[in-house]
Amino acid sequence: MSIATDPILPRRVFSYIPLWRTRPTFGRILRGGRLSDAGRLPRYLLLAFAGLGAIWVPIVGYLMTAPPVYDSTMSLILPGSGASSSVNLANIGQASTHANSAFASNAISPTETYKRLLTADRVMRDAAARLGLSGHDFGRPKVKLVDQTAFIHVAMTAADAAAVQERLQALLAAFMEEIDRLRSDEQLSRETGGLDAIRDYRDSVARTRSDIDDLRAATGLHSAAQFESRVDEVDALAQRIAVLQAEVQRAASAVAGMEARLGVKSDEAALILRLNGDQTYRALMQTMADAASVLSDAEARYGPRHPEVEAAAALHRDARRKVEARVEALAGTPMVPERADADGRGALLTDLVRQEAARAGLAAQLAALRAQHVSETAQIQTLAPLAARLDDLQRDLDVAEAVFASAIARSQSQRTDVYASYPLVQVLEDPTLPDRPSSPNLKLSLAAGIGATFMLGIALALGWLRQAIITGLTRGAGPRDDHA
Repeated sequence: MSIATDPILPRRVFSYIPLWRTRPTFGRILRGGRLSDAGRLPRYLLLAFAGLGAIWVPIVGYLMTAPPVYDSTMSLILPGSGASSSVNLANIGQASTHANSAFASNAISPTETYKRLLTADRVMRDAAARLGLSGHDFGRPKVKLVDQTAFIHVAMTAADAAAVQERLQALLAAFMEEIDRLRSDEQLSRETGGLDAIRDYRDSVARTRSDIDDLRAATGLHSAAQFESRVDEVDALAQRIAVLQAEVQRAASAVAGMEARLGVKSDEAALILRLNGDQTYRALMQTMADAASVLSDAEARYGPRHPEVEAAAALHRDARRKVEARVEALAGTPMVPERADADGRGALLTDLVRQEAARAGLAAQLAALRAQHVSETAQIQTLAPLAARLDDLQRDLDVAEAVFASAIARSQSQRTDVYASYPLVQVLEDPTLPDRPSSPNLKLSLAAGIGATFMLGIALALGWLRQAIITGLTRGAGPRDDHA
C-alpha cells in the first residue's frame, strides 16, 4: 500500500512524531531514507539555475536599464500660537480682535487643509506653468503629515537633480502665492461686508441726528438736561410763590391792623394825604370852615329864615361845592374826607399808605409769579413727552455713534488679522538638491536578490529532504504498528 492510498498513514505519522526526540529512532529514519539518491540531482540543479535566473536576471536588468531618479524634499511648519488685539477709543467705543490658534479646534486641521492645497490642481498647474511644463510632465508631490506635530513633509521625484529641486521650489512658490491669494480674497470679502455694515451704521447715525435736529427746532430743547433745568426752575418758582404768599399775608395783616386802629381805609388814607398836600384844596377847606363858622354864628343869633342865616348858608354851600369839585378833580370822587392834620394822624396815615403800597406790590408780584408758574407748568407738561423722545433719540445717537466708531475701528484692526482662516506657514527646510539618485538602489536590489536566493536554497533543501524524512518515518512506524 502506497503512502498516498493509506488512510491510516497520517495518523500513524503523527502518533510516532515523539520518536524524533530519541536518537536511535531518528537515525533509523535517516538510514532508511534516500538522502544519497543521485538521480534527483539533475532536476534540483535545473530548478536551482532556473530560480536563480528568475531572481537575478530581472534584478540585473533593472539595475542596468532603469533610468536614475532623484528625490528632493522640503519641510513646512505651522506655528500654533494665536493673536489678539484691543483698541480703546475715548468717549467713542472699543474694538477688539482675537485670532484663535490654528490647532484650537479638533474639527478642522490646518495641516490637512494645506496638504490638500499642495496637491490641488490649481497649484499644480501654476507650478508647472512657472517651469514651462505640462501638468503630466511636472509630476505630483508626495505630502506626508507627522502625527501630533505641525510639520508637513513634501517630496518630489524627477530624472534630474536640479530639475527636481526647481520643481519643488516652483511648487512652494505657487503654494505660497495661492495662500496669499486666498487670504486677500478673504480680507476683501470681510472688508466688503464691513463697508456695507459701516454704511448702514452711518445712515442710522444721520437719520437719528436729523430727527434730533427737527425735534430741537420744534421744541426749543437742545437736551434732556435743559428740560430738567426748566423743571428745577418751575420747582424753585413754586417755592418762591409759597414764600411770597406768606409775605403778602403778613403785609395784609399789618395793613388791616392799622386800618382798624385808625378807622380809615388805606385808600381813604392815601386820598387824605394827597388832598392835604394840595394847597388849593387846603385853601378851599379853610374857606369852607370860615363859612361854616359864620353860618353857626348867624344861626345862633337869628332864626333859620333870617336873611343873614340864609346868606351864610349860601356861602357855606358854595364853599362846599368848590371843595367837592376839587376833591373830584384830584381823586375822582366828590367825597370830602376829614383832614389828616386835624387830629395829628398824618404820620400814621403815611405809614398805612406805605404798608398798603408794599402789600399791593407783593400781591402784584405774587400774581405775576402765579401766572408764570401756570404758564411754565403748562409748557413742562407739553414738553415732557418731547423731552423723553429727545432723550431717547440722544441715547440712540450715542449708541449708533459708538457702534459706528467701533465698526470702523474693528474694520481697521481686522486688516492685521490675516491668519484667521489660513494660519501662518513657514519653510522649515528648503527644497534639497540630491547628490545621488534614489533609484535604482543597488544595495536594496542586491539585498533583495540575496534574500530571494537564500529562500530558494531553503526551498530546494526542503524538497531534497522531504522524501527521505517521509520514507524513514514510514519504515520506523511498522513494528510499532504490528505490536499495537
